[in-house]
Amino acid sequence: MIGPAWRLTSAAVVGALLLVGCSDSSPTAGPSAPPSSSVPITPISEPTETPSQTPGQTPSQTPSQTPTAPPASCLDQKALTLHEQAAQLIMTGISANGMTSAERSVARDQKPGGLLLMGSGGSLAHTRTATAAASTAATVKGIRPLIAADQEGGQIQRLKGAGFDRIPAATVQGTWTAAKLTSRATGWGSQLKQAGVNLDLAPVADVVPASQRSTNEPIGKLDRGFSSSPSVVGQHAAAFVRGMAAAGVATSVKHFPGLGRVRGNTDFSSGVVDTVTVRGDSDLAGFAAGIRAGSELVMVSTVTYTKIDPANRAVFSPTIIQGMLRTDLRYSGVVITDDVGAAAEVASVPAGDRATRFVAAGGDIVITAKASLTSVMVNALARKAQQDKQFAALLQASVRRVLTLKQKHGLVSCS
Repeated sequence: MIGPAWRLTSAAVVGALLLVGCSDSSPTAGPSAPPSSSVPITPISEPTETPSQTPGQTPSQTPSQTPTAPPASCLDQKALTLHEQAAQLIMTGISANGMTSAERSVARDQKPGGLLLMGSGGSLAHTRTATAAASTAATVKGIRPLIAADQEGGQIQRLKGAGFDRIPAATVQGTWTAAKLTSRATGWGSQLKQAGVNLDLAPVADVVPASQRSTNEPIGKLDRGFSSSPSVVGQHAAAFVRGMAAAGVATSVKHFPGLGRVRGNTDFSSGVVDTVTVRGDSDLAGFAAGIRAGSELVMVSTVTYTKIDPANRAVFSPTIIQGMLRTDLRYSGVVITDDVGAAAEVASVPAGDRATRFVAAGGDIVITAKASLTSVMVNALARKAQQDKQFAALLQASVRRVLTLKQKHGLVSCS
């Protein structure tokens, strides 16, 4: 562990700290091992909120401030080292069938704030045993990890052993009434909750035009979209969110600002570009509806949107995260990446930079499907916070948002 312990105080918020000029060609963050000393992170004052914009409107400028979650007294009791703060912003991939010895070492030594179940899991009972062991390994100072799964339905359902319902594809869910989807999602969420999973990385809010369904690799060809109509997608995304919330499971609408108009799948292809979507696009309706329904996370894609920010992939774009999400949609919750560990799209970016550039752009939780990259990312975040006071304030605000979410879901012990 590095750096002195410090407390998350009720004034721990971020102000006018938008970092600009950070393109995909920016320099690396340096070596993976952090220096032995650190500087204190000093809370700064509350920002003023910028008026909202609805999809279809074009705001005049990118904001210079990022809202943060309100203070919570329980969190003020937690003293975390800089390394522990940084680790709260990493979600590490582990086997859904139980951690490997290497994954167990990462969870125990790095204490990542989130764990993502990968591969095909076993029964509900087996999964519950596996998640309990993983949670124990990653718990730090009474703070337990988020445990997430991709439980959308159809071809994208990690957990489907005994005790888990087989979930129909989104194309089927999209034909149901909103009330039926909410009811069914509540049942699916209850099964996740029993299995020790507290976060479903769903629903998909992307809109694939009907004419592109057969050529759209990440969504259309996998039947992951509710509809080609933005309004129908919005209704069903909101219904899914409400159902999971009723079961006590957090959700993450994805993949902002949309994968419906691309061809390649960023997990397997690089250079994936959207040349159509604009800021204030009507196809953002699904994300807006999911946020209004209470989705506690929003996942940002790794695609480059040339009509929004041609210099940066979405996960590295202040315009997309702070401008479109934080200001246009008035979203103050947790922002999470799509996988930036194993994904081909970001393979050319040094692993540490993937984490620091996302947080610098206003994001919170970094997903790495490769557990082996956890320490590299944690160290990079801690090092940059030591060297850059503005970045340190951004990191602190992100930690506050993550811990506020965890406290809401009973993952923070105040004893």
